[in-house]
Amino acid sequence: MPKRLLEFSDHTAIAGVGYTPFTKDSGVSTLTLACRAVLAALEDAGLAPDDVDGLATHRVGDSAPPTLVGPALGLADLSWHLDQFGGGSVSHAVVGQAALAVAAGLAETVVCYRAINARSEFRMGGTGRGLPASFEVQYQAPYGYVAPAQQFAMYARAHMLRYGTRAEHLGALAVTQRANAAKNPRALMRTPITLDDYLASRWIAEPFRLLDCCLETDGACAVVVTTAERARSLRRPPVLVSAAAWGGGTSHLSCDDPTVTAAAALAPRLYAQAGLGPGDVDVAELYDCFTYSVIVQLEDYGFCPKGEGGPYVASGATALDGALPVNTHGGFLSEGYVHGINHIAEAVSQLRGEAGDRQVPGAEVALSTAQPGYVLPATSALILRRA
Repeated sequence: MPKRLLEFSDHTAIAGVGYTPFTKDSGVSTLTLACRAVLAALEDAGLAPDDVDGLATHRVGDSAPPTLVGPALGLADLSWHLDQFGGGSVSHAVVGQAALAVAAGLAETVVCYRAINARSEFRMGGTGRGLPASFEVQYQAPYGYVAPAQQFAMYARAHMLRYGTRAEHLGALAVTQRANAAKNPRALMRTPITLDDYLASRWIAEPFRLLDCCLETDGACAVVVTTAERARSLRRPPVLVSAAAWGGGTSHLSCDDPTVTAAAALAPRLYAQAGLGPGDVDVAELYDCFTYSVIVQLEDYGFCPKGEGGPYVASGATALDGALPVNTHGGFLSEGYVHGINHIAEAVSQLRGEAGDRQVPGAEVALSTAQPGYVLPATSALILRRA
């Protein structure tokens, strides 16, 4: 492993997290949402806007770029900023690149954020939008095969056919995450559901039902990245960035095996950078645009053998009191979909010991992941550690 990765690990930290309320209609612009989340994260860290010299975000659809957020916050001279094109697959790369910028001395305090009016304005997969950049879409669009639910449904069906994954396995995940959301005051959906409720929910794109799908959400979330040394002097306990990895390869719209994601290739690099393995992870916040994406990531990040993600979930292993608590805030399925950053913020809360009724006792290491590489051939992930 290159020496530079060893020097990067644990040299930066997340010092603050901030949210706006998650709603179906924010009533404000994405720029306003972004500014509110950034200010909330700075308040959490005990910092002021004048302390910020870097901003970072990612985007598809609506966005509030750093070049607009900075002036809105009165930041006259950012020394570093990032406006990364891409959806959920690059969400964790944004924080990883911010950590690299801080470690390299290009900036000292970077706030990473995502603001999105994905319910009241620019709806993912909805009308009035351009087509995704993936080159295969030109062959799919004439048949109306462009919505994320349609695309992920095909991968889920392939997994079912190859490994015997059942609807009840997908449902077990939805039920478990809703139970977690019931303990989260911030969650949009807090009413517990049963497996019967799941099976009775309407079809969206077979094999996905309504309760397999994440929530279209208006909201914003932000995290503050700074040096580990500085973070130790701030208001909250620091959470170290032990590893950050991102990359991609073959598009999963035209690959040989749609049941294996880009996460399978990325995971060894991520674990090696942190000097850890799957068995060291105490809590995992896995990108859950759909139930299936969690099941396949449990396999590709090494928590269970390939094809056994469904039974692993059904066994109760991903519950709060299970072997690997997953999406402890309810995830995108029940808390709200803010395109990835809210997973990172929840991981920070868990490692600080501030997650309230959903706290995982003794959590010291967390894995947080991005969309695992379907649709666009890229993914990213972080390993965070309690200082």
